[in-house]
Amino acid sequence: MSSKFDSYQKRRLQSSYISVVISIALVLFMVGVLALVLLKSKKVANHFKEKVAMTLFLKDEVNNEKIYAFKESLKKEAFSKKVLYISKENAAKQYSKEIGEDFLQFLGKNPLKNGIDIYLNADAVTPEKMQKLETKFLKNAYVAEVSYDKPLIELLTKNIKRISFWLLVLSGFFAFVAMILINSSIRLSIYSKRFNIKTMQMVGATKSFIRKPFIWQSIKLGFLGAVIALLGIGVIIFYVDKYIPSLELIKDYISLSYLVGGVLVSAFIITWLSTFFATQRFLNLQTDELYY
Repeated sequence: MSSKFDSYQKRRLQSSYISVVISIALVLFMVGVLALVLLKSKKVANHFKEKVAMTLFLKDEVNNEKIYAFKESLKKEAFSKKVLYISKENAAKQYSKEIGEDFLQFLGKNPLKNGIDIYLNADAVTPEKMQKLETKFLKNAYVAEVSYDKPLIELLTKNIKRISFWLLVLSGFFAFVAMILINSSIRLSIYSKRFNIKTMQMVGATKSFIRKPFIWQSIKLGFLGAVIALLGIGVIIFYVDKYIPSLELIKDYISLSYLVGGVLVSAFIITWLSTFFATQRFLNLQTDELYY
């Protein structure tokens, strides 16, 4: 009879441990994926910003030699990521292709101008900085006109700020939920051993001596849950990198190290604190209160 009871207790204990590990793994996986999105949000935002181009239309009297020198000088500017020269002949061919007919036959001459497309670094793509660049280029002797999509820049900047704010709020919320869920799982696990805790206390064991094995056991379960969560996150990273290689997830060792370190440290801190306060609660209870 005693053997059956011991076997039953062992199965309950194992089931409790599995439940804690699964809870920790699922919660840390969810938080880890959100943290990954937060870490890469700047990369995604920069990816879209660097697709924005500012076009400089050049005056007709500017010859090819001056255009080449001007183009090379623009490449050396801190705000430039890529600089492309589009001659008015190539621009006419492209425009004719878009409208489906050769408009030069009707006009008799090419009204378009030579142009230089400047793809800016992400830091320079804000309404204020692009306005300053526009003012600067309009003062240049070679430039006749500056063109870029101002409403798009304003919308892009506004949306990136808004998305970043809500990602931070969401991350904070999920981190809070993670702490509650992991804390609840650990408290339930320790609740099943509350009589053992009180028995040890009654025979003279100190609080720190009683807490130590519970904290150590929870940390080990937390570490196991964190490893499972990281394996799941690794699968997500692999497939995202496969289908969206421009994000360079696998090659971003700094972000990955932050992610791995954050998940492991979170597992350690949450399990340690949850176990400490859960055991402390049962240590402070009177014997007759353990039944409620």
